[in-house]
Amino acid sequence: MIDKTELTHVVEQAIEGTDLFVVRVTVSRDNIINVDLDSMSSVDIDQCIMVNDAVLAAFDRDVEDYELTVGSYGLTSPLLVPRQYEKNMGQEVEVLTRDGRKLKGVLTAADDNGFVIEVTTKVKPEGKKRPELVQVPERIDYDNAKQTCVVIKI
Repeated sequence: MIDKTELTHVVEQAIEGTDLFVVRVTVSRDNIINVDLDSMSSVDIDQCIMVNDAVLAAFDRDVEDYELTVGSYGLTSPLLVPRQYEKNMGQEVEVLTRDGRKLKGVLTAADDNGFVIEVTTKVKPEGKKRPELVQVPERIDYDNAKQTCVVIKI
């Protein structure tokens, strides 16, 4: 079986100096390899071919046969790594937390430990009869986010 750590290292070397980053590398028991890439701008076919060629050069198919797919991580797929959160700042996201809450708001900040979304909430100001809608920042650690997806507006 192809070593996932070694494979990831080869992919990271291949994309060094570009704005590409690795989202996910999977290797099945049957040596089916999937490399999902993203970028702060876009991922084009030539970049995928470059990574594909680097993997083919590093792992001899005559020694160990494998199936390889290198592609762009899907637009509608959940965010998985901190750089994806950075890329999508200012976008509306929907978050399902591990404690079962479903939050929707604008992604305003992200760091190595978590992210912040601005959630619209009803708050009753003191001295007023009716609640008002206000933007409240909600900090979520990556470990507490079960799934985060960008809301696609058509």
